[in-house]
Amino acid sequence: MAKPTCAVHVTFNIKPEHVEDFRTAVMEQAKNSLEREEWCHQFDVCTMPDRPRSFLLYETYDDRAAFVKHRETEHFATFNAAVTPWVESKEVGVWDIC
Repeated sequence: MAKPTCAVHVTFNIKPEHVEDFRTAVMEQAKNSLEREEWCHQFDVCTMPDRPRSFLLYETYDDRAAFVKHRETEHFATFNAAVTPWVESKEVGVWDIC
C-alpha cells in the first residue's frame, strides 16, 4: 500500500440539541469511508471533554484526487445532507503529507 499524501482536517461546532445525533452519524460516516473507499487510509473522529459540541475529523487519502472522490460518494452525500442542519460552523483544511 502506498503512503497517503493528503491529510484532511474538519472541525465542526454542533448545535446543542443535535450533538448525539451528529456523533452517531459521523461515526457511521467514518466506518463507511474506511470500508468502502480503498483510497481512504484513516478517518479519526475526535472530541474534547470540555467542549462536547466540538468535533475534529482527521482523514488521510492516497492524494488530493482521492479526497475529491470521497466527497463524490453516495455515503458522503447522505451524511452531509443529514448533518448540515445540525452544524453551527465547519472548517475544512486539506494538507499535503511531507
